[in-house]
Amino acid sequence: MDRLPQSPQLKFTVPRPRAVVRFLGLRDRDSRARGSGEAEAFAIHVAMSQEAEVDMKEVELNELEPEKQPMNAAAPLPAASGGEKNGVVKVKVADDEADAVGVAAGAKFTGLSKEELLKVAGSPGWVRTRWALLLLFWLGWLGMLAGAVVIIVQAPRCRELPAQRWWHQGALYRIGSPGAFRGQPGNNSALAGVSERLDYLSSLKVKALILGPIHRNPENDLARTNLQQIDPSVGSQEEFSHLLEAAKKKNIHVILDLTPNYRSQSSWFLPNQSEEVNGKMKEALSFWLKAGVYGIQVHDVQNLTDAASFLSLWSNLTHSVSEDRVFIAGTGASELSEIMSLLNDTDLLSSSYLEDFGRRSSSGRELKELVTNYLHAAGSGWSTWTFSQVGHLTSYVPAQLLGLYHLLLFTLPGTPIFSYGDEIGLPVDALPGQPAEAPMLWDEKTRGPHVSIAPNMTVQGQDAQHGSLLSLFRELSDKRGKERSLLHGDFLVLPTPEELFAYVRHWDQNERFLVVLNLGPVSQQAELKVPAGSQKLELPEKATLVLSTKRGPQEGTMLPLNQLPVAPGEGLLLKFPYVA
Repeated sequence: MDRLPQSPQLKFTVPRPRAVVRFLGLRDRDSRARGSGEAEAFAIHVAMSQEAEVDMKEVELNELEPEKQPMNAAAPLPAASGGEKNGVVKVKVADDEADAVGVAAGAKFTGLSKEELLKVAGSPGWVRTRWALLLLFWLGWLGMLAGAVVIIVQAPRCRELPAQRWWHQGALYRIGSPGAFRGQPGNNSALAGVSERLDYLSSLKVKALILGPIHRNPENDLARTNLQQIDPSVGSQEEFSHLLEAAKKKNIHVILDLTPNYRSQSSWFLPNQSEEVNGKMKEALSFWLKAGVYGIQVHDVQNLTDAASFLSLWSNLTHSVSEDRVFIAGTGASELSEIMSLLNDTDLLSSSYLEDFGRRSSSGRELKELVTNYLHAAGSGWSTWTFSQVGHLTSYVPAQLLGLYHLLLFTLPGTPIFSYGDEIGLPVDALPGQPAEAPMLWDEKTRGPHVSIAPNMTVQGQDAQHGSLLSLFRELSDKRGKERSLLHGDFLVLPTPEELFAYVRHWDQNERFLVVLNLGPVSQQAELKVPAGSQKLELPEKATLVLSTKRGPQEGTMLPLNQLPVAPGEGLLLKFPYVA
């Protein structure tokens, strides 16, 4: 059988933009076909621009299917060189992507010249557009500035904070007898025992430790009384210096009590010795303040001749060393007029103002009168709250009301002062044969192996007990030092029934705190509202419970203020937000 003739291979170039495609008829590849008919041809002519020359790429056209090709008897064309297939036509067509660029591979788009840009930019249309955009920019900027000014003007102004020292910012903790605070006697001294308990004091969040008196004081012997020397039975000068350094690291300030004749009933010796006492006091004040103590306290000043002038002198001497040093006086007076006569001569003044009230079964109305009268008499002076200048809280307050009075002292305007053991309800009247200063109950072994102590009466037992008096003390002390409304907020008394005492502490735009105390023997449904004529504060319908001194509702519960249930002897601390 004869081989089929190879179809011719044609190559031609179609320029673009003037492209011409010519298709030449291919001869039939069958060598046995009769005749050599002419190949049909047709041409498609596309006329385009003549300026651009572009690279062309080859496009391979597959050979037509044999059965669709026309038969032709003409002699076969010579085979194309290069071994190319039969019926292949290669056409060069312009690349679309290169055409999009619009230039040849070697050409570059140079853009507009400087003169052309200036000419276009200076046209009236562009000038008007630029001015319009510039005007819109400045109008927008001025609008934002005006909006910011309006916001600033209409925003409520923040109230200026009052000047406060560190003794205004938390509770003070008295340790009159370092030996009793240590608990069971051990191998170390009383001062060393206090140093070992600084972590515990830090957990109470107290601002200062009032220590002593601890100086050498032979009873009623002024000549041998040395206010600058520590009694050896308490510890050494080196141990006291160590206590000062260790307390400072814990951010606890140490205040030293220098009541001269503290071992006697006559704390200030004889009236005719007052000038000699004054001389010793001035020397001791300067000595201890330079040694690193942060303040001085004296008590029983109701027995000091010409007390006001001496207190003013010693207070000024304390501040001459540093304005950051505090001078505290304590008086056994309970009459408001006598207390107020000494208030302006000291930084803090502890008294027995609430002592009689705590010992008797009294009403909320009476407590409200005592508090409001004291604050009114003090005016702009800073108040100090305690039940006694030296004693323990359990000596004046029934055990079932200890939590309520903790809440009261921590939330009144002023500085609360507690004695060691108040945080656990340390009993002082159930210790036959013990000294007047009861030993601190650290654990069940504090009083020795032969004395039984209930675990819930000790620091160790209450430390692990949720809802204990110790945990309540810690929580209140923490909030007292953090919340502005409790630190220096305004004080507003709410109208209540006879057995209740309720008030609000609020400051500027800070969270408000509501205190409700039930001193009566039965439950009460308090209907709380702001007194008529008060425009500074509005009560919400409900407030959030922060804590209860009894095991009542859960913390975080929303309680209605128009029907607030308060159990007998219960104190509630609630909060609600500021609303503009």
